[in-house]
Formats: sequence, structure tokens, C-alpha cells
Amino acid sequence: MKNIFFLIFSILFSSCQPTEEKNILQQLISENKKELGAPANNPKKFELQILYTQIDRNYNNTPTFTTHEFNVDKNQYFYPASTVKMPAAFFALEKLNRIKGGFLNKYIPFRVDSTRAPQTPFAIDTTAQMGLPTMAHMVKKVFLVSDNDAHNRMYEFLGQEYFNEELRKKKFENTKIIHRIGPSGFPFDYETNKYTNPFIFSPSGGDTISYSQPEAYATNPPELPPMEKLTKGKGYIVDGELINEPKDFSRKNRFSIEDMSAMLQAIIFPEVTPEYQQFDLTKDDYQFLYKVMSMRPRESKFPKYTKEEYDSYVKFFIYGDKKERIPDHIRTFNKVGWAYGYLTDVSYIVDLKKEIEFFLTATISVNKNQIFNDDNYEYETIGLPFLSRLGKVVYDYEVQRERAVKPDLSKFKIEY
Repeated sequence: MKNIFFLIFSILFSSCQPTEEKNILQQLISENKKELGAPANNPKKFELQILYTQIDRNYNNTPTFTTHEFNVDKNQYFYPASTVKMPAAFFALEKLNRIKGGFLNKYIPFRVDSTRAPQTPFAIDTTAQMGLPTMAHMVKKVFLVSDNDAHNRMYEFLGQEYFNEELRKKKFENTKIIHRIGPSGFPFDYETNKYTNPFIFSPSGGDTISYSQPEAYATNPPELPPMEKLTKGKGYIVDGELINEPKDFSRKNRFSIEDMSAMLQAIIFPEVTPEYQQFDLTKDDYQFLYKVMSMRPRESKFPKYTKEEYDSYVKFFIYGDKKERIPDHIRTFNKVGWAYGYLTDVSYIVDLKKEIEFFLTATISVNKNQIFNDDNYEYETIGLPFLSRLGKVVYDYEVQRERAVKPDLSKFKIEY
């Protein structure tokens, strides 16, 4: 009798104990190692980090999130490249809304002056419908084709100090953005990136001034927790010469994949985002972002892109290793980055036909010879195939994953 009582008690007690939640992402990678290839078998070598967030809705369509990690380490530095254009876009739109009580908006033309080398002025944008730069057009270009100059103008509008102070206020505490990027960013060094150009906003693009912003200088460089391995590789190229020593990334941008995912989630689902992390954006801002973040280059009239900017040009997951058309019912709201052998993508992916949705963020390093700036990276042979297959593995799992309630994705059914 005592044995029976003990058995019943043991069963009841064990059923009340919390069970360790299964890491679906690790399971998917383990089950698909052959298909995913070398990075799945040696994640440390490829500096691989992945976040996968499942989304479940209740009967009011309110989302809840379950996040699974693979090899995530906020102390492991990777170069974020063009992914920093995403916060630049979000914060630029927010700053416009905060100026003059919302008097400015993203469609008002602006011009940029220069006060010191290597700054450059900017007053004409031949890719825009009216030939004048607007913040809306800058945002559109960074999401459609990851335009470097457009990002750098947003960086200049924000100013380095303001940009990083706003990141801290929203508790993105493993992110700092301290320099321009791309070819137009190369003349700038650590010090000259602290200076940002004067801006003038004019409704007609003429002499009438709605708002002017003087040159800014960042006197308070952002301080982040120390990281491991901020020097990387065996060497790097400068002006055609090989420097045989590790490259120092301590004065480069930083953007953790946790911050990336949280920031994108704040834009996609502002209604369930903590107040401190919400962006001060209008309804039109959100609708505009959803459109340009998910648009294909071929769907844009201004700018007009060629076949070189194929559908997956800046969409790495699922279709990243192909140049074929992506089905219109599959949309990726994302930002990618690639430089110094690093490939990164932060995405919210929906299939409007199969009614599925999920977040996926990943970064990978493909620099076999450990030399930076030699343009000898395994993007096409290892990096893009891996990210594409990873996206497909997670997508296939989401297709068969049971949901109590199908999501209402109507706000993401957009006319392009």
C-alpha cells in the first residue's frame, strides 16, 4: 500500500514540476545538418548566431512570442554592415515627427550642406520622382537595395550623439552606430564621423525654410560593455598593401542580433511592444515601412531598378542563393548586411497564402583566408546557400506547425 501511495505521489509531484522548454531551433539544425552544410557542423568557426521567434495569436489576433537561440553570444563581435541602416531609418522617421510638434514629415524635401572635409553637399536626387531628396526616399532606397549614400544622409540628419542616446533610451544596449558606411563613408575616420552635416528642409526645395539643423559634433562617444575578440583575422588590405596583423574592429559599428530582432519586432508589432521601446511613428509611417521593407526592386518606379537588382538581392532567407522571382504571397520585411566576410539578415517572414509568420535573424562569417578587404569571401559558395537553406528549414517547419488560431495578416497585404 505504501508503495502504491509513493508511486501516485511521485507521479503527481513530477507532473507539477516545470519542464525544460524544447529548443526547436537546435533540433531543426541538428536534423538538417547535411542540408545546411559546414556552418551547421562547425558554428564557432563560422561565428554563426541565430534567433528564431515563433508567433502565436489568440482569438483577438494578439501575438505572443517564443524565441529559440542557436550559438547566440552578445559578447561575440561581428561586423553588422548594412543592418545598421534599419535603425537609421526608424530613428530618422521618429526624429522628423519630434521636430516642431510634427510639422515636418518624411515627404518634405531637404538639402545637405557641408562645413568641412570630407563632408559633401547633397541637394539633387535624380532617382526621386521630383528630383529632390526626401527622408521617405532615403528610407525606401536603404530597404530596396541597401543604398549606402541614403543611409549616410540619415546618419548625418540624426547626428552620432543623438542616434546613440536614442538607442540607449530604448534599451538597445548592445548597439552603437558611430560611422558612415560604404564607398562614400570611407573618407571619414573615427574623428570626422563625429561631425555631421547641416540640414535644411524646404517644402518646395527652394528658399523657403521649414527647418534648419546646424552641424553637430558628438562630444560623448557611446560606451558599451567590453567584448571579446575585437581584433580579427590574420591581415587586411589597405591601398593595395597587405598588413600582416589582425584587423581592429573596436572603432566599428556594433549591433547585436538580439537588438536587431527586438527592434524589428517593435516595428512589426508596436501594439505589444513595451512603451520604452516603441517608436514615435505615425500610422502612415508604419504603413510606409511595411511597404518599402517588403517591396521587390522590380516593383519600384522611383527609383527604377534593372534586372541586376533581382528579387532576392537583399532577401537572404529561403531565396538568397537564387535569382528567380519570389512568389508574391511570400513577403520578407527585413534588412540585410554584407561586408568583411559577414552576412547578416534580420527578418519577419509571412506567407499570406498559407497564413504563417515568424521572425528569423542570423549572422555568419565566411572569410576562409582570414584576410579582410581582399574581396575573397565565400558569400556565394557558403554564406548565401546556408542562409537560404536555414530560412527554408524554418519555413517548412512553420508550415506544418500547429496553431490554435490562424493569424490575421491583412495589414501585410500591401499594394505595391
